[in-house]
Amino acid sequence: MHFAVANVEVAFWVPPLAAFCVSFFTSMGGVSGAFLLLPFQMSVLGYTSPSVSATNQLYNIVAIPSGVWRYVKEGRMVWPLAWVVIVGTLPGVFIGAVVRVVWLPDVGHFKLFAATVLMYIGARMVRDLIARKGGKAESERRFQEAVARFRAQGEAAGLRPVEVLSFSMTRLSYRFYDETYVVSTLGVSLLCFIVGVVGGVYGIGGGSIVAPFFVSILGLPVYTVAGAALMGTFVTSVAGVAFYQFIAPWYPNMSVAPDWLLGLLFGLGGMAGMYLGARCQKCVPARYIKWMLAVIILSTAGKYVWGYLF
Repeated sequence: MHFAVANVEVAFWVPPLAAFCVSFFTSMGGVSGAFLLLPFQMSVLGYTSPSVSATNQLYNIVAIPSGVWRYVKEGRMVWPLAWVVIVGTLPGVFIGAVVRVVWLPDVGHFKLFAATVLMYIGARMVRDLIARKGGKAESERRFQEAVARFRAQGEAAGLRPVEVLSFSMTRLSYRFYDETYVVSTLGVSLLCFIVGVVGGVYGIGGGSIVAPFFVSILGLPVYTVAGAALMGTFVTSVAGVAFYQFIAPWYPNMSVAPDWLLGLLFGLGGMAGMYLGARCQKCVPARYIKWMLAVIILSTAGKYVWGYLF
């Protein structure tokens, strides 16, 4: 099957299958999987024009709602955190889109940039896994015990939802299985603005950087940040795709707008994978989720660095 905008030839079932496999695992950590689909499109399909970033964000738009809905249904969506992520990230996405088109159209430089982003994500996650002991992780242990009871006794056992305690311009606090978590809304917004710029360039919406930061630096449990990170990624991806489509006429000699058909195929596979991943997340220990993501991220980054240098 030929995709005209991407200028690639591939069987129609390959994009949705790849997206399903990636999103099933990454959605457990609050990451859409777009950061792994980008190297798949560039290295496997040979799709290297700037429009690959917009196509990647189109995948997010189609795939993410199913995962978000599942986290909302299970009471693990921290809505105030999601709004802070959206407000902080959104302006940066527009800046990142311009940077991608104007300063990073060269595929070699872009791959090195992508490797740098992935190295940062992976290093933060490994640092958390090695250094973090006890403390805030206690709520994750209690949640796992509750899940075990839930699976043994059925709906009668129940699972406690996240409880938001306070939310203001400066502070957000919520409770999850007898542990209280407090973050600075202004600090998170500033971080998300920077992440938005990077995400706009990379075509990932920013969730794959925000989620590890929440877990590794702020010490928030992965079971509570996944939904918020995905929601933020969804909204910023909508803005990103719209912006790429809007500026496309100003770059007639460059492929800037997304490949809609390819993006939709990726999105359909991601929709199924993300729903199942979100549903299964509560049954997987948080440590396994983080190690899985760290290994995938660092190996992908290493491949890009090797390809750029040699």
